[in-house]
Amino acid sequence: MRTLLAPAALALAVAVPAYGNTYAIDPTHTFVTYEVSHFGTSTNRGRFDRKEGTVQFDRAAKTGRVEVSFEMNSVSTGVAMLDKHLQSADFFDSARHPSAKFVGDKFSFAGDTPTQIAGTLTLRGKAQPVVLKATNFNCYLSPMLRREVCGGDFESTIKRSQWGMTWGLESGVPDEVRLLIQVEAIRQ
Repeated sequence: MRTLLAPAALALAVAVPAYGNTYAIDPTHTFVTYEVSHFGTSTNRGRFDRKEGTVQFDRAAKTGRVEVSFEMNSVSTGVAMLDKHLQSADFFDSARHPSAKFVGDKFSFAGDTPTQIAGTLTLRGKAQPVVLKATNFNCYLSPMLRREVCGGDFESTIKRSQWGMTWGLESGVPDEVRLLIQVEAIRQ
């Protein structure tokens, strides 16, 4: 029996990709925000104040995996009435779907720097593909923590209707939303 299990265990170990070092997302230096046009006049912005996640990253192997989740009832636009409407079933439906999550494991690189991360955004219980493009990326040795910190600015434009958020589309509320994730993660 042991002879039969050894090849199966080896095959499983080879099939599971290695992602290198593990980093914990620093919530004080990580921001999940969005921007949407307000009838072509100005830009409405909001952020999610409660977020968490991990990053596994191997520059040499050009592999990685990132998981970032954020609580939908932590949305903050600076307008309490708008926050409440965004939490309703018209938009995030945070009572039924309290969190959203991005999981990405398809990293693209230019040299040893990530240029984009492809993955899945689960929002309102629906998973859709999303590609986050890196506009900035760096790793440094934190003088305070005395550990490596890696992070950057990532963005994508999504259509909210893909997740069932169709409120206001017929009256001109835009479908396109610019999603921005600024992240710093501390090596564990």
